[in-house]
Amino acid sequence: MFHQILLQIFQKLNTERTISAAYHVLRGKRSGQTIQDIGLFQLHQYFGLLPKLPRTTFDEAVTLFMQYSWLKVQDSGHFHMEKLGLQRAQQTPTFFFDGWHYRGNEHVFFARLSLIVQSLSHQTADVRSFSPISRDPAIQTWVRSFLQDHHYLQGHLQQQLLDECTSALKNLPVSDGSKQLVLYRLSGYRLPGWTWQQLANKRKETVLDSQLAFIETLHILLNEVQQSNDYPMLKQVAQGLRVKILLTDSAQQTAQLYEQGYSIEQIVKIRKLKQSTIEDHFVELAMYEPNFSIGPFVSYKEAEKVWQASKHFQTKKLKILHEALKELSYFQLRLVLAKGEV
Repeated sequence: MFHQILLQIFQKLNTERTISAAYHVLRGKRSGQTIQDIGLFQLHQYFGLLPKLPRTTFDEAVTLFMQYSWLKVQDSGHFHMEKLGLQRAQQTPTFFFDGWHYRGNEHVFFARLSLIVQSLSHQTADVRSFSPISRDPAIQTWVRSFLQDHHYLQGHLQQQLLDECTSALKNLPVSDGSKQLVLYRLSGYRLPGWTWQQLANKRKETVLDSQLAFIETLHILLNEVQQSNDYPMLKQVAQGLRVKILLTDSAQQTAQLYEQGYSIEQIVKIRKLKQSTIEDHFVELAMYEPNFSIGPFVSYKEAEKVWQASKHFQTKKLKILHEALKELSYFQLRLVLAKGEV
């Protein structure tokens, strides 16, 4: 699965970025460039899937792709996909990750759920002392509050949560093998969860591929729980985990000043940041704030010229577009590309 995901990302970035851009997407790098690449190349589902991905693992995959003649990488780091690589990318399955909206919070959801299940299992067995599956104080505090709010000692919570989990997994549009990934990771009284190595051996794949399948299943489950009224307990476990404000914190601060009537130059002085950084924030606004207008910075006719040039040269590379449209600044070009074609 990891190689298939990489092929899809490389296909979207083909000839436009360096090989490292794909790595930054998977790691969820919060730089202006990566955030903009997410929008420009529609990479939202892959964002932050593997925040701890070692560079060596990534580089090994790239080397393998080059050996297979799927990819050709220049000394500068820029790359293009060979015919075989493009064919292989087209054969990859459709994935249903939602990295952009969860950004690793799926693991918080599962940590909460795991500790709840473990606690209820021991309570049913009348065993009060056990080693918690999660050592995170924030998770433990949250779960303790959840259990107390639902009067878990009365025994009703166990059945309700079991019914919701059974129903949610039964209706989930994923394979039985993916559902087992979630179930086998849970722990209970005298029933430890499976290790990643055990799961990978059972599935005859790498640990990384098992972990990715697990993440995809959690994303699908979380979206199902969020959109339905049939899972009130699970919805509470998932509370606050879906990212609603898509801007970086710094971009939000810039947006607030702009809404108060300050110009870019004034914001630069107030925030004591480089103008290029503030411009990055405006590009973020153009990309992720539907009500933000680029009109004060670039006219509709100029925006049309940018899109015509982009189609003509079949690129979103700023250098090429700027050579064709010298009257427009790099900032104006970025705003138009970020806002998208009207």
